[in-house]
Amino acid sequence: MTTAIYTLTSQLHDAEAVDAATREFLGGLGIDYELKVGDFKDYGGHDLELIYVRTGGTESIFKNELPRMLRQSKQPFYLLTSGKSNSLAASMEILSYLRQQGLKGEILHGSNEYIKARVTTLQHVGKVMRELNGCRLGVIGEPSDWLISSSAKYRTIEDRLGIKIEHIDMDELLMLIERIPADIESDLAEKAPNNTIRKSLVGAERIYEALRLIVEGYDLQGFTIRCFDLLTAVKNTGCVALAKFNSQGIVAGCEGDIPAMISMKIAQAVTGKSAFQANPARINPETGELLFAHCTIPFDMVDEYELDTHFESGIGVGIRGFMKPGPVTIFKVSGGLGRHYAEEGMLVECQGKPDLCRTQQLIQLNDKEAARYFLTTPIGNHHIIMQGHHKAVLDEIL
Repeated sequence: MTTAIYTLTSQLHDAEAVDAATREFLGGLGIDYELKVGDFKDYGGHDLELIYVRTGGTESIFKNELPRMLRQSKQPFYLLTSGKSNSLAASMEILSYLRQQGLKGEILHGSNEYIKARVTTLQHVGKVMRELNGCRLGVIGEPSDWLISSSAKYRTIEDRLGIKIEHIDMDELLMLIERIPADIESDLAEKAPNNTIRKSLVGAERIYEALRLIVEGYDLQGFTIRCFDLLTAVKNTGCVALAKFNSQGIVAGCEGDIPAMISMKIAQAVTGKSAFQANPARINPETGELLFAHCTIPFDMVDEYELDTHFESGIGVGIRGFMKPGPVTIFKVSGGLGRHYAEEGMLVECQGKPDLCRTQQLIQLNDKEAARYFLTTPIGNHHIIMQGHHKAVLDEIL
């Protein structure tokens, strides 16, 4: 992660004294950075840019540089101040001006420990935003008919996150599946519990290979698919294919759920790892205990897994994955990016009940009151399970 610190300094102040104060202040923060003394030419080219307001009397200098910075970056403006030489007062005037222009900003001021922690979070956010910018995601087929609240605002998603969404006709996938040899072998055959699953794995591999051609042909970093259409069209499921793609770093979501796909991509950018798309099956609002379930999970998220049929249809191949208990974050962003949910908890255990989708996770929220969201103001039914605790970074991004 790269961080650049750009300086604002009034000519009325003694240069040597200001430089000495700069070395002392920045040295005490314990962060890695590139120092840009009064030079904003490459502003916008780093994971994080900080504007170090070294003295008072710098408000007009900032105002003159603002048009260039706006052309080169969409980041909020982070004003770093030591509090010496009227730097805090100048930073407050600058931030007030930014607010009047409808622009976002923040003053980083306080103890060295506070500033370092804040910078660390913002560095992470900047890295995520740069990774998302220019990302191409596909929607194969239309969103499933039952996702009546899961629409998305494509322009907002591209403007704020830099993610471009491409629509791909389901017929294109079906034609590609037909072209894949019917005698293709599956590397999962030894995991099949019976001949029915073993035979279904051939069809599952054909779906995977056809999807791989679409991913490569459209240069996608992820996709979501109207997967239930496969049940009638090819008598199989996309569960195995999605598990494989996610574990290979290609975000792959179910049911054509676009907000869930966006959430999965953000989760991947935050953690560098796969995330699990699922829906709540049972909720205890008094204890904050939730049971999530779905018929596929990325292979790289589980210690072990079993192959079974797809739960609702009883055909094809579903995956019962067992993830290691530990800290998790439940996450979802709305299709217009106007709302999001991010709460931390603990994965207590993975279950294998016969009356639910195959992968089942029992999660205890750290804040039990946060479970009421699912019963009062949910963002659709699908939510994303991330390994580890990431609420602070997700809240900052959104």
